[in-house]
Amino acid sequence: MSGRAWLRPALGMVIVAALMARFGADPIVRGLRAADGALVALALVLTAAATACCAWRWRAVANALEAGIGFGPAYLSCYGAQFLNATLPAGVLGDVHRAVEHGRQADRAGSAVRSVVWERTLGLVVQAVVTLAVVALVPSGLRQVAVVVGIGALLLTALVVRWVRPVTADLRVILGRPRAAVTVVLASLGVAACHTAVLLAAMAATGVDLPAAQTVALALAVLLGSTVPASIAGWGPREGTAAWAFVAVGLPASDGLAVSVAYGVAALVATLPGALALLLGRAVAARHAVGARSAIPAHQEASLG
Repeated sequence: MSGRAWLRPALGMVIVAALMARFGADPIVRGLRAADGALVALALVLTAAATACCAWRWRAVANALEAGIGFGPAYLSCYGAQFLNATLPAGVLGDVHRAVEHGRQADRAGSAVRSVVWERTLGLVVQAVVTLAVVALVPSGLRQVAVVVGIGALLLTALVVRWVRPVTADLRVILGRPRAAVTVVLASLGVAACHTAVLLAAMAATGVDLPAAQTVALALAVLLGSTVPASIAGWGPREGTAAWAFVAVGLPASDGLAVSVAYGVAALVATLPGALALLLGRAVAARHAVGARSAIPAHQEASLG
């Protein structure tokens, strides 16, 4: 990776280091202890469900852009992408991998790459809108946090999207198909619900005590912070947002750091099945490639006959 490519993940690590220097190791230890078997098991189940929603959303967007992909391959590819995003720098290399692989298999590299970009972007837009709406309705001090983080996430994402052409045409096609548009919204809500449930469980495991509505608003604000593309698998912006958001609702920033660590550990473990999905996806692709090659001589023989 180039020096510029390392800048975003390095920024995330700087945020984590600064928080550790400020609060010490105690919140980290609390978070690690809270990430017990029950939390990890819940994260595994809900991450599998969230991945299904991602695959459903991607399939709708890809079909709209005429770079169709089946649900099964999309599910394996999304799972593998999450594993790579969680274990490699920058936090987006898994999505780059699935975009390139889908482009090769679909013979429409441009549309395939754009389908991944739009799948992620539209999901982020829905998440940001839902977060801002909930925070606006729930009495708390989170409005400023959510607005700043939401604008930051959308602006940084826009820097990527601006390189995607044709932007207007793609959006017109995707949003012009009611079924695809509804699928994007419903699938995005499903993804947000699954990740929010895991974070709520992490809060309960670390002893956070707030009214239910404020707890949900707090969780959504923290999750929105993890989407800022300046991290490694969300580490950094998520912890910084958690510390800020917890203070905004009258809780210690160290509690936010502990919750974020517990969630981060559980979420990381929950992506491990993605390694198996990568291997399975490669095996399926290889089998299809062999079948395609073996079909050519048979076709030629039939033509000659």
